[in-house]
Amino acid sequence: MTQSIRIVGTSAWRQGRLSAGTRAVPEETPVALTYDGTTHAVMMATPEDLEDFAIGFSLTEGIVGAPSEIETLDILDEEAGIELRIRLAEPRAAALAARRRFMAGPVGCGLCGIESLGEALRAVPEVGEGGPVTAAEISRALEAIRGEQAIHRETNAVHAAAWWQSSGGLMALREDVGRHNALDKLAGALARGATRADAGLLLLTSRVSVELVQKAAMIGAPVVVAVSAPTALAIRTAEAAGITIVAVARQDGFEVFTHPRRIAMGAAAHVDV
Repeated sequence: MTQSIRIVGTSAWRQGRLSAGTRAVPEETPVALTYDGTTHAVMMATPEDLEDFAIGFSLTEGIVGAPSEIETLDILDEEAGIELRIRLAEPRAAALAARRRFMAGPVGCGLCGIESLGEALRAVPEVGEGGPVTAAEISRALEAIRGEQAIHRETNAVHAAAWWQSSGGLMALREDVGRHNALDKLAGALARGATRADAGLLLLTSRVSVELVQKAAMIGAPVVVAVSAPTALAIRTAEAAGITIVAVARQDGFEVFTHPRRIAMGAAAHVDV
């Protein structure tokens, strides 16, 4: 299996001097997801947690409704990259054959290669209500993920997606060079562990783009917390799906963009008009 981190040589300019050095960088590998012998997507991804990636992608893209609808999953090292070879159970195999498409997804893009504008703005399910979340819990969740981003700690160059619950703390965290890949890996990890995603916090170390909201809706996550801002389309999609977006989240606070009823600020909370 391809390594996730490489050590490369650099020429570093520091304090007015040039010196030779090394740096850890993340690997970026073409990963093909094939279903029943046909390539469905080729994503540039970090070659780690690939079983989670295959299952999570299948779930968030609506190819399957549950991991049990995947009959077999093989991870194959190829000369040009890695193939995730998936065979679906019926009737999912027939349903995918009817909607077959090819999608090439470079880093930072989760919607490349689709056949119509309607597919880009596909309808997503409305999430459940979920429990209220306090500002203190959001702060604790953000603190919890900082020490668990192993690849980012070495490279400072990957995204993370994590799931946090007040009753159990940090339940899972996955990393990738692509923010949507990280979320797919997390979705697969939660599904494999039979962890429900309808009560807790989905944490993202990136901006909130529309495809991340779409994927969050597919796994039923009611609250998305991100360190950067959402796009306008992501906000509109979250409004329709009933998802609470908490973004620009830092240790000194955050901003709530949609469905603020889930965030319990306490008696002292107020809104400046």
